[in-house]
Amino acid sequence: QVQLVESGGGLVQPGGSLRLTCAASGVIFSINVMGWYRRVPGKQPELVASITRGGSTDYADSVKGRFTISGDNAKTTVYLEMNSLKPEDTAVYYCNADWLLYTGKRGTSWGQGTQVTVSS
Repeated sequence: QVQLVESGGGLVQPGGSLRLTCAASGVIFSINVMGWYRRVPGKQPELVASITRGGSTDYADSVKGRFTISGDNAKTTVYLEMNSLKPEDTAVYYCNADWLLYTGKRGTSWGQGTQVTVSS
């Protein structure tokens, strides 16, 4: 129904930057919230950042001041600009979206995940 495709992960040195992109496709009426989560083996998934349809943003304390989430005008693509990356930011990052279709159906979708590795 709604597919999320992520891109932009990779290997970066500490202090470096990466930009993640998540694009939603489908017969979408609206996406109410889009967000980025990350998962490290052995730990609970963590909400990194989210953005609402109205543009309100929220960040995990661990990334405040370093990461910025933004969306396009169509509200179907979300970006995560990650600066001053630290080794502890290493994780698989997943995009998430809460959506509403023209049929009235609501749901949540996840992307396939993209690996971010911060290492020298």
